[in-house]
Amino acid sequence: MRKKLRNCALSLAFLLACSGMVPAAENSFAPLNFDEPAKAKNETTGIGSSNLQNAILELDSAQIEVRDELLNFKTKFSDIDAKYTVIKAERRALQKQISSAERKIKNIDRTKEKIRNSML
Repeated sequence: MRKKLRNCALSLAFLLACSGMVPAAENSFAPLNFDEPAKAKNETTGIGSSNLQNAILELDSAQIEVRDELLNFKTKFSDIDAKYTVIKAERRALQKQISSAERKIKNIDRTKEKIRNSML
């Protein structure tokens, strides 16, 4: 099972690497002209680099969206955690009050029993 999964992952990585090479093969080779350095730079930055820049911008915007979503999740988590802490403290206090009331009832029952036994 692991071997199949590893082979699948390697195949996927290979396909992704090859798919990145295809657009590079489509671009024609532009020879460098050292007499005009500014023009040569403009020729090498063509369609491929603008596509890459667009892809980077899309990834940046996706990353920003995910970070915003993470911030929202963290905010909700901290709110719920604060509520949980408060409820947990209230629960502990109520449990103590219940225990105290039950002890008082038991003491009253014992006292009544003692009084009844002394009356006989």
